[in-house]
Amino acid sequence: MSIRRAPRFSITKAIGVGVVFLVSASGAELESRASHSHGGLPLVGAVLVHRTVRYDVSRPLASQRESADGTAVADCEGAGCGTSPGASLDDPDAEQERKPDEVIPPPTPPPTLSPAGIAVEQRSQGSRPAAPLLESFDGLGAGFEGPQGTTTFRNPSDNSLAVGPDHIVQTVNSRIAVYSKKGRKYDRSGTVLYGAVATKSVWAGFGGVCEARNNGDAVVRYDQLAGRWLIVMPIFSRIGPGDFPQKPSRTPGEAIPPGQLAKSGEASSPGTAAALPANPPQPPPPPERGPKKPEAKEGVWGMCYAISTGPDPLGTYYRYAFERPLFPDYPRPAVWTDGYYVASSSGDDVIQKHACIADRAKMLVGQPATEQCIVIDGVNFLNNADVEGRVAPPAGTPNIMMAAGGTQLKNIFDDDAIYFWKVHVDWNQPANTKAEGPVKIKVAPYHYLCNGQLSSCVPQPGTERRLDVQGDKLMQRLVYRKVGGHESIVAAHSVATQGGGGGVRWYEFRLDKKGDPELYQQGTYAPEGFYRWMPSIAMDKKGDIGVGYSFGGLPDFAGLRFAARRAGDPKDVLTLHESVLATGEASQTNTLRWEDYTTTALDPSDDCTFWYVGDYLKAGDTGYRTRIGSFRLPNCKGGR
Repeated sequence: MSIRRAPRFSITKAIGVGVVFLVSASGAELESRASHSHGGLPLVGAVLVHRTVRYDVSRPLASQRESADGTAVADCEGAGCGTSPGASLDDPDAEQERKPDEVIPPPTPPPTLSPAGIAVEQRSQGSRPAAPLLESFDGLGAGFEGPQGTTTFRNPSDNSLAVGPDHIVQTVNSRIAVYSKKGRKYDRSGTVLYGAVATKSVWAGFGGVCEARNNGDAVVRYDQLAGRWLIVMPIFSRIGPGDFPQKPSRTPGEAIPPGQLAKSGEASSPGTAAALPANPPQPPPPPERGPKKPEAKEGVWGMCYAISTGPDPLGTYYRYAFERPLFPDYPRPAVWTDGYYVASSSGDDVIQKHACIADRAKMLVGQPATEQCIVIDGVNFLNNADVEGRVAPPAGTPNIMMAAGGTQLKNIFDDDAIYFWKVHVDWNQPANTKAEGPVKIKVAPYHYLCNGQLSSCVPQPGTERRLDVQGDKLMQRLVYRKVGGHESIVAAHSVATQGGGGGVRWYEFRLDKKGDPELYQQGTYAPEGFYRWMPSIAMDKKGDIGVGYSFGGLPDFAGLRFAARRAGDPKDVLTLHESVLATGEASQTNTLRWEDYTTTALDPSDDCTFWYVGDYLKAGDTGYRTRIGSFRLPNCKGGR
């Protein structure tokens, strides 16, 4: 382990093969991170600057063969590992199957709701005709087969989807696939062009942990501002100091550091003369017989990035690996002008989040890049505003980061606010990087659906098994859209309703002259007392709002639906009748885990078409399959 110093950074400390810089928000010098706070974890509020461990340009993805599926050993197990426990287990036995003697938890009792929260419930469907289903096809999951064959799929699906000019890219847990999209290049949507392969195949030939360890929770985005694809994959098993003993990527011509052997063609750095070390001390006497003391777990985690070099997801990628000092669970990437913002959770047994920003400008051209991260304690799951469309926010605009209130670990399931931070990143002076907040935005009171995540919630026909709803958090994505003369942010989460089922609470915030979000409209979509949960919301170029979600509750099997409103319609109401993407035909009995998250995204070809993906089961299925579909509101026309 070595210490390196660089201009403008207070402290540098090498961790394994990566480099982490600690910078205090005030610019004051900090000690090495190992001496700070809770057992060597990073200081809360400090800015951590991570240099890339390695970076390169890949071969075309279409030519990449799936990397060998070595299984990483889980370094954490149980609730402490977050919503995606353990490492990436490619073994089909890793799926969370219910054991015969496993006790199914009882359903969560219904809460007492406030009149103000009940008042915003929409208990009947909109009167306008439903948005027509334009295209739909099955994606990754049961029944899937592509050029690379089929594979085993794990619960939960962690469904992520992105749409480009000619392609659709989907990830589920630890697998990825690329599909055709009808338009100028293909005559139909849904043809599997690549997959299913392990997500780590994107980093085949890259070396290091990103190539070696396949992981769940990968997320894909299409950066409309740049016309590029962004794929982010966390590393859930610790990276020990000697696991990948290679130096961080060097610029061309940069000398090998002193003390390392140069390969043929590399410049060396002669070291200074030094005396031979003294003889080592004699070993201690052997210990008495007895139980072996557990070894301390050491090492860091990681985050892997791949940014396409053009609009073709089957082409080449700029690839990056960063080390993370905290467990990087449930990453939620967002595109902003000055960075790729990726918030994550440190685990489900701690109330702590990790807000990180990667240097988008450097990564778009394949240059050495850094991540800047801030540890934030005592907050719910964070989401950063994600730009929708090609109209960028004004230059220098801070990114808006939001979270729901309440704290599940403290049995606080209610709140009457959404909280926001304004995040500013300074790539030249990291000490100036900051997250200002939280600031309270008062909304109608809400209660987490079924008291939050990993709970026994949605009933299914023919089984005692109920489904989880992830009711404690704002769901992906937190969408920013500049429409006409205003800037909007839309968000959604799952809440308890008076009818006894669950509803989609949705919001539109608008930025004021100071760039602060204010509540513009809100509603809880909860017709007929069924369960609607796991929403993902988006906004088209006209300001129309669409939201996809799971639908269920007796006597129905879990399926997928979509509701929407036109921009000029009366506020606080989803005015279009519900559309059906998929009707469930079977119950999921192997686990309560359901999706964890899904995605609704806009088609960049017309900026009008909503694409949504989620889970359902057909008759005879024993595991989930996914359905991908598109909708368009009649008042939004193609072209820009």
